[in-house]
Amino acid sequence: MVLDVGCGAGDNARLLKSKYPGCEVHGVTHSPTEAEIAKKWMTACWVFDIESDIPIDLSAMRFDAIILSHVLEHLRDPATILRKFASLLLPGGCAVIAVPNTLSWAMRWQFIRGDFEYRLDGVLDDTHLRFFTYLTADRYLLGKSPKLKLVSKSVTGSVPQWWLRRYLLPNSWSVFIDALGCRIWPNLFGDQVLLKAVAARLDTES
Repeated sequence: MVLDVGCGAGDNARLLKSKYPGCEVHGVTHSPTEAEIAKKWMTACWVFDIESDIPIDLSAMRFDAIILSHVLEHLRDPATILRKFASLLLPGGCAVIAVPNTLSWAMRWQFIRGDFEYRLDGVLDDTHLRFFTYLTADRYLLGKSPKLKLVSKSVTGSVPQWWLRRYLLPNSWSVFIDALGCRIWPNLFGDQVLLKAVAARLDTES
């Protein structure tokens, strides 16, 4: 079973169900309207403020995986919220986390130009309360979850190729350059940071 925390209208659930039809996905959102849409793809969807207590029926459940995709940056104390939801993982279950990288090349160029204006979306979304980079995301977010072990950290993003990408280079070359740049300089070319952490198994817990 999978729990999508901050599931929105169920986009992650729809993707999971398309790839793994037997996957049972549950969700959490703050919006009743989104929950009604998400239920099309989910077994159940709870509506509550994730910074408040987890409902009793949900707190009694255990999951193989928990998704927190672009939700933690909206919270006052994201590390504490992660620890709270990580308690719902089965031993060996994984937490999959995505947060924006505040120091991608595009954001650095914006800052160099003296532009630090909040917007309706993107890295400077005016609802973002916390900011992370490739170098800090795991340290800040997993710092209060000693039973979560980081097993992978990566980014998705692109290298600025401008007219080369559009008019000259084959698409396969552009994809290769993007992947190479993100692997060698993740904090520069990564737009989002992806973390995967695994809950301690019973036989390894102290």
